[in-house]
Amino acid sequence: MSSHAMSSSMPLSRRRARTAAGRVALLCAPALVLLMVFFALPLIGNAIRSFGLDAHLSVAPGNPLANYEKLFFDPYYRGVIVETLELSFVSTLLCLVIGYPVAHFMVRRAGRLAMPMLFLLITPLLTSIIMRTFGWRVLFGRHGPVNNLLLWLHVIERPLHVLGGPLGVYIGIVHVMAPFMVLSIVPVLRGVDRRLEESARILGAGAIRTFVFVTLPLTTEGIMTGCVLVFMLTSGSFVTQLLLGDGSVVTLPLLIFQQFSLTQDLSFASAMGNLLLVIVLVCLYVQLRLAARDGEPK
Repeated sequence: MSSHAMSSSMPLSRRRARTAAGRVALLCAPALVLLMVFFALPLIGNAIRSFGLDAHLSVAPGNPLANYEKLFFDPYYRGVIVETLELSFVSTLLCLVIGYPVAHFMVRRAGRLAMPMLFLLITPLLTSIIMRTFGWRVLFGRHGPVNNLLLWLHVIERPLHVLGGPLGVYIGIVHVMAPFMVLSIVPVLRGVDRRLEESARILGAGAIRTFVFVTLPLTTEGIMTGCVLVFMLTSGSFVTQLLLGDGSVVTLPLLIFQQFSLTQDLSFASAMGNLLLVIVLVCLYVQLRLAARDGEPK
């Protein structure tokens, strides 16, 4: 090809590339505008409000970091942060302990029952969380079915006080979040090559040793995804704590709700919201780092 032909073809290829880029930008524009209006701008406004600034970015009298100093250095609010993290961590651990055996049974043992089990697992997600939480209040009420049955069987002498304490909150949260853990593990577990497990058994490994050293490491990605998802959803929930805890379990989302509905301290509520956002971003970063490390060639 002559130099003249090459020089004439270059502008044409560039024009085609620019045309293609323009089409992509045009197709992406509605989604970008939607994200900017309903996602980015509210977050920016929330961040501005947390520093005591108004819509015109004028500084209010006082320390702009007062809300964050109050949040991190006040013993009460520092305890609320710790309780939020503790509730999220323990709930995630309980969902993993309960959800992994369910996922393993669905993939390895359920057979034809796998689809009905999946349906039963997804069905509660279609029900309002408020209705499910009120269902637990009915079940564990002082004169509810659970207490009446245990009293009739003479297992207990007086009704159990499940509601209004951490136990009721954990039961409600695990009931809501466990399906997310199972649904995260099932696809990864289905992708595990059964021949690897069979090879381990042939080489002399027992069922437990095969599970610990073969199956479990191969499903790490699903476990990570489920744990991050449950941790993030739990750290941002407040309905279960409000309806089942009766104020005994106070977390950041519950305080945010109270700040907006009762005290109307929007700047302090914005600061707590920003802290929750940071916690979620840290979880996502940890998941991405672990996934990248697992994806590296050994």
